[in-house]
Amino acid sequence: AVTAARFVLAALRLAGAALLSPGSCTFEDSACGYQWDYAHLPWTLHGEGHYISVDTSYEGEKAVLSSPDLYSEEWSCVRLIYQIATTSDASPDPARLNLYLRKEGESFDRLLWSAKEPSDSWLIASLDLTNSTKKYKLVLEGEMGQDKSTSIAVFEIKITSGYCIECDFEENHLCGYVNRWNPNVNWFVGGGNIRNSQSILPKDHTLNSALGHYMYVDSVYVKHFQEVAQLISPRTTAPISGCLSFYYQLKQESSIVFTVYLRDMSGFYEEIWKTDSALNADWALAEVNFNAPYPMEVIFEVAFNSAKGGYVALDDISFSPVYCSNQTGAPFNPANAGCNFEEDLCNFYQDHKDGPGWSRVKVKRNVYRAGDHTTGFGYYLLANTKFTSQPGYIGRLYGPTLPGNLQFCLRFYYALYGFFKMSGTLAVYIFEENHVVQEKIWSVLDSPKGVWTRAEISFKKPMPCKVVFVSWCKSFWDCGLVALDDVSLSLGSCQAADLLLPTPGECTFEKDECVFTQKKRGRGSWHRKRGPTPTSYTGPKGDHTTGVGYYMYIEASNMVYGQRAYLVSRSLRGTSGKQCLTFFYHMYGAGTGLLSVYLKKEGDDEEIPLWRRTGEQSISWLRGLIEYESDTNYQIIFEAIRGVSIRSDTAIDDILFQAGPCLEVEEIQFSSGYPDSLNEIEY
Repeated sequence: AVTAARFVLAALRLAGAALLSPGSCTFEDSACGYQWDYAHLPWTLHGEGHYISVDTSYEGEKAVLSSPDLYSEEWSCVRLIYQIATTSDASPDPARLNLYLRKEGESFDRLLWSAKEPSDSWLIASLDLTNSTKKYKLVLEGEMGQDKSTSIAVFEIKITSGYCIECDFEENHLCGYVNRWNPNVNWFVGGGNIRNSQSILPKDHTLNSALGHYMYVDSVYVKHFQEVAQLISPRTTAPISGCLSFYYQLKQESSIVFTVYLRDMSGFYEEIWKTDSALNADWALAEVNFNAPYPMEVIFEVAFNSAKGGYVALDDISFSPVYCSNQTGAPFNPANAGCNFEEDLCNFYQDHKDGPGWSRVKVKRNVYRAGDHTTGFGYYLLANTKFTSQPGYIGRLYGPTLPGNLQFCLRFYYALYGFFKMSGTLAVYIFEENHVVQEKIWSVLDSPKGVWTRAEISFKKPMPCKVVFVSWCKSFWDCGLVALDDVSLSLGSCQAADLLLPTPGECTFEKDECVFTQKKRGRGSWHRKRGPTPTSYTGPKGDHTTGVGYYMYIEASNMVYGQRAYLVSRSLRGTSGKQCLTFFYHMYGAGTGLLSVYLKKEGDDEEIPLWRRTGEQSISWLRGLIEYESDTNYQIIFEAIRGVSIRSDTAIDDILFQAGPCLEVEEIQFSSGYPDSLNEIEY
């Protein structure tokens, strides 16, 4: 398969390899400053075939290739031409090629892209790189998987300034644009003195000569009416909005429909441009406002109504981050539609004729009643408090106005406390701006009492609308307390958001233990668990991430007093400047012991204590913040020590490493026991 690809790639060589930009490489006679990591498998440079590859002839898990230092103040596009060749079709653990961004001053690499599809010839990946003031490296990682015979080849890496959806069609890989194959009508490459069509085709727009190239669709092969040809752009990989422009020509457009669509990852099409009926004998410029806050493809579609429909030609697709002349106003910022209620209600408000339905409250640390979700120490909203719980009472909380025709994902955390049936006590409605239509999009069924549980709802409305949280107290027996916190809104569906690449340096323990390992497994070790711990009156009822997910904890009934369990990170890259570590810890139980966090620098035996808590702290998940520095490679260690009784289940969750100083300050880094006022509840 690789030989076949070699011939195809002989045609793919770019003229004048000397003109390549930094970080670009065609692997002809050198690796252009790319270096492999000697701790892993070696890459082999095949100068005659112009590619670099790694295969399973060596024993090992992966091969790593990193670029020289790069710097890009402008938006740029990385195009990667690669192939994964394997003998077996389906493998439970297939080979993968991953591309990471390694920014200066960050301990974690950011995964930009990952592929595992084997193919008979080369494939192209296009990835947008946002402009950055920091130096960075691109890191390619080939994971070999479990197949007996696998090879991963990289033929070319090309970094160009501009956006990946831009194209002048002068290169053979067509910037990653693909034609959706159709038996009769397809997009072809025109120009370059190719005269393979029965229509008289134009000169291209880029070079204005017969040597340039463009894309075209011809009607001579049409067999049925309404057959469509689609040219599909590479998928955007970073949020962009602005002006998309392109040049096109139509011949005999009376029977041609030329449309441009956006298509999101769930397959939803949105028309953004269509030809008007004016005749275009020459290249015409089209400009359209374009908004892709989440991954989208641009689709150029041509439909013919007759076989004498002439042709459509397309060239010079470009993009500018400034909207076309006819649109003003900034794009919608979804951050303004969320709130953690720490300072106030943000942009939420209540209808005064309902009375004060939702109250902003704070609970001091205690062992009876959970605090807020954001930090465990802060504010949240509570409906149906003792002041308002009369039967028939309704509390409504309105969010800010959201623009129409955008896909949204709403996430929030709720907790219920009460007597019997809780279904229906909290519901979410969409309120359209004309104040006539209210649509219920979610309501609580039943959930564990007193656990912050995450809800996710995707919605899209044609008209501007508001989200309304409604709490309803039907009768005295059905009137429990409803708590709400950490409301956030993002663009794109929740399912699409789940497909997005993970945040570097974040560990929620939902899939595995991430960068952490046990010093030794056994009775005195950390366990990954969901739901409540086995012993009553100790440990969490659910995790911090979703309320129904996983966390790490020590099971005190398997350990003896004073026994230690260690959770150790892999070696993390040292950087200059401050780093911030955030995590959530749960220390509830009368016999709770110690939880400590240490920093261990490479080459040092000493473990530097960064943070410690002793004894029972709260029934809530509490947030820990640690600011630290290490210019050499280092490890972070979480150490739990079992306390005096089996009511000593200590848990941690939602660990996040971030570059730069902590933006907030934790009141205390070292503390023992809880304050005298631990069990006071204040509203």
